[in-house]
Amino acid sequence: MSSPSPVFVAGTGRSGTSRLADIIGEHPLIHRIPMETRFLVDPGGLRDLADALTDRYDPIVGEDALHRLTEFLTVRVPGRRDDRGKTVPELVGQERYRDAVHRLWPQLIACTYDEPAPAEGFGNADRPAGPFAPLSRRRVLPRYFRDRGELITILRGLIDALFGGAAADAGKPTWCEKTPFNLLCMEFLWELVPEATIVHITRHPVSVLASHLAQPWAPPTVDGALAYLTAVYHRWLTWKDTVDLTGRRYVEVKAEDLAADWPGQRRALFARLGVEDFATRSTFQAQKLAHRDDQFDAGTRRRIEEAFGAIIPAMGYE
Repeated sequence: MSSPSPVFVAGTGRSGTSRLADIIGEHPLIHRIPMETRFLVDPGGLRDLADALTDRYDPIVGEDALHRLTEFLTVRVPGRRDDRGKTVPELVGQERYRDAVHRLWPQLIACTYDEPAPAEGFGNADRPAGPFAPLSRRRVLPRYFRDRGELITILRGLIDALFGGAAADAGKPTWCEKTPFNLLCMEFLWELVPEATIVHITRHPVSVLASHLAQPWAPPTVDGALAYLTAVYHRWLTWKDTVDLTGRRYVEVKAEDLAADWPGQRRALFARLGVEDFATRSTFQAQKLAHRDDQFDAGTRRRIEEAFGAIIPAMGYE
């Protein structure tokens, strides 16, 4: 079997992204990074840093982005656990994670220096208020990258070390990473990993909304969930209308189609990923997708469909 390209899984959330990533990661050539890493596309992550050290650069913007990335990689990522109690560093290798992050900073920093700390309490300009007040604070001057490609190469090195290393540990040549809002960051993901395949899984928007209502992180009312999801759908559809995805490594699948003909759709999916078919333990099942079909009465469903309006046919549904 040929070695496939890395894979990013994307969707609105509650559309089947986790199940799809599990399936792809069960293929003998593809290792699933077992939890959402978040630091590629979330605020304060690599995408923000790439803009702050290139197009949006000034020393203050750059330092703020670098400070936020530092907090992200050294506090938030190691402190967030999945449902098995694992962290990203534990899943990709703690020593590998520490070393890769440690190697990153010198490549991004032009210099550091100490700035006198402003007086606090009843202190004044020439002396601190008490024995524990800091006399100075560390400032970091980030590099300005006139050549954005140079910065992207540095950030790609972090991904290769972490994701590629984890895949190698699993005895597989490549990896799959799933974060739902990869959906809205495809240009950056292809910039970071040009050979990557992005797999976008869709589900009927009404079913997606029904599932959102059961999540603690989503708005708990129909109106709130509609406001949340219509913005996501409009953002995706607006971007999609501006690009030609036919020439990109882009795969779009419907959860409903996968459930209706699982073996055939699985073969087609793996073929588009450039690998031979493989009978995975995980599957898509119609009864599991349909278990929320009676969540809304007829009037509520009609109101939801009217609120979504053109979104439903634009996503390929009736």
